[in-house]
Amino acid sequence: MLSDIERLAQAFNCAERVLIITGAGLSADSGLPTYRGVGGLYNGNTSDGLPIEAALSGPMLQRDPALCWKYLAELGRACLGAQANVGHQVIAELQRLKPQCWLLTQNIDGFHRAAGSPDDRLIEIHGQLAPLYCQSCGQQEDDLAGRLTEQLPPLCRHCAGILRPPVVLFEEMLPERAISTLYEQLGEGFDLVLTIGTSSSFAYIVEPVLRARAVGAFTAEINPARTGISDSVDVYLAGRALDVLPELLSHISVNRICKSSP
Repeated sequence: MLSDIERLAQAFNCAERVLIITGAGLSADSGLPTYRGVGGLYNGNTSDGLPIEAALSGPMLQRDPALCWKYLAELGRACLGAQANVGHQVIAELQRLKPQCWLLTQNIDGFHRAAGSPDDRLIEIHGQLAPLYCQSCGQQEDDLAGRLTEQLPPLCRHCAGILRPPVVLFEEMLPERAISTLYEQLGEGFDLVLTIGTSSSFAYIVEPVLRARAVGAFTAEINPARTGISDSVDVYLAGRALDVLPELLSHISVNRICKSSP
């Protein structure tokens, strides 16, 4: 009888098309805060007495850019002060092993790209923190680190407009190109869908799992705490990605040939 992690490794070996979905829990192992769930920095209200969904929202950026940037800067400093961990590196290796292994991430830290995940199979559904751009004239600049040491909100050096990062704030639309790519790939189908470190609270995270289940594809979740999809997947592995993913890779590395379950 195979263990759950061996079942997942075997499913990966047998799959041609794979979708890996990652959330804040993966980068938590790099020291970044999660919004919700185990270790969530904002399980209650922020220090300003607001839910994080209000403080980090598009309307707040327009109404009170200094307050919104207070929390954008907190995220920016955390990302600049950390780096990709072994979980990101294992995912990049899984993509190397499978030419049709796609990655959908909610994270804005850029760690997947830094770890070696290919741009042409990476969907950053919430955008990223750089480069900053001016909301008034569109001018771009790359000095996020420098801007975070100055007075907030940062202002454009060309027109004095307010800068922002290309991230999706709460109450804003998802990037059209990322959504289009995601649904194009979902239309082709996946043999395996694996979620890692996400609370699975958004429809565009849950839908790929449900679609996979509907056609009999293998589904799995790696997370320290159970989520709304834990009872629906074929395999739920309780634990940190930092611990589980290297073990998963070790099973894949020594068992490359697809075999039927005993």
